Amino acid sequence: MEYDFSFCNPTVIHFGKSAMNHLADELNKYGRNVLLIYGGGSIKKIGLYDEVIRILTECKKNIVELPGVMPNPTWKKVEEGNTLVRKHKIDFILAVGGGSVIDLAKGVANSALCYDPDPFKKYWIDDAPVDNPIIPIGAILTMVGTGSESNGGSVITNEDLKIKTGRVFPLETSAPRFAILNPEFTYSVPLYQMKAGIFDIFSHLMEQYFSGEDDNVSDYLIEGLMKSLIRNTKIAIKEPTNYEARSNIMWCATVALNGLVGRSKQQDWEVHAIEHQLSAITDCTHGMGLAAISVPYYKHIYKYGLAKFKRFATEIWGVPDVGSDEEVALQGIEALRGYISESGMVLSIRDLGVDSLDTIREIADSTEEGGGYKQLDHDEIYKILLESYNLTY
Repeated sequence: MEYDFSFCNPTVIHFGKSAMNHLADELNKYGRNVLLIYGGGSIKKIGLYDEVIRILTECKKNIVELPGVMPNPTWKKVEEGNTLVRKHKIDFILAVGGGSVIDLAKGVANSALCYDPDPFKKYWIDDAPVDNPIIPIGAILTMVGTGSESNGGSVITNEDLKIKTGRVFPLETSAPRFAILNPEFTYSVPLYQMKAGIFDIFSHLMEQYFSGEDDNVSDYLIEGLMKSLIRNTKIAIKEPTNYEARSNIMWCATVALNGLVGRSKQQDWEVHAIEHQLSAITDCTHGMGLAAISVPYYKHIYKYGLAKFKRFATEIWGVPDVGSDEEVALQGIEALRGYISESGMVLSIRDLGVDSLDTIREIADSTEEGGGYKQLDHDEIYKILLESYNLTY
């Protein structure tokens, strides 16, 4: 382990079929005025909305609702929540939904009591420390992928600026105080969204894995999570209500981004940076955007981290250690491509609404330059996007 670190994740996880039995006890720890944030109508279709309202009412909470959170939550929606917090003197925020709902809840929690003229610039662009009171939040998860249920991340799209960017707020102040994780709540998620969430998990693992050269316990943990995710992806696609598969995927998502497996890792996150601008401009599904970018990106950088890419090939995909290190590494990336294709995920940004070279240039030039094993400039990002667009990688 090359780097020193401190680690504590404060989120209390209630996992399994009986997880909702803990909601009342958790809610009673906080004030009476509750802002209930959720997305579309899915939580009503599965009866979860009625159950949550019943428990909130029995706990004698004053309920204020913010419905209609979109898949790529916007700053305008955050501002709508901020207005409700101030108007109703909200004590606690309960987010019911997937990562987008929870991300928006964190955005509201951190910015509602900020009276700076431009909280988005202050907290999401300038990354300034939060110097105002923060509203505590809790989460009931209905779609897995982001890991937002136990981290401080809040990815928000500013439509006026055409920027989608994430702010990782401190765990101790901004991670949900508790999270209810019942895998059965994810059964109603459409297959496309389930697959997108799965690749989001896989991408989180790769972003942390493809960094560093040392012998690191975190890498072994990541490898175990990857293997579990690959196995359970196949089962969940064939049997969407297979509890074991869906529960394993749900727990993979949480552990993949609760801070644990990133300890003593430099990390990368350039695939996410590129995808954020892809979806800021096209409003595509996040996980599918990651899938379309990952293979050309890794083919572009693998020589700069060759030992790790070879290990990825042999340990994750079972590629025989025969031939040159470069040949083995490329077989591993090809196996990743096969996993994406066989799972019915997206391989080309053309399938996500990118319809011209001008759009590709806009995405590339608005993406923050960076990377792990290799730092990319805008022209290199353009090349990666072009290869995805034309499926020439």
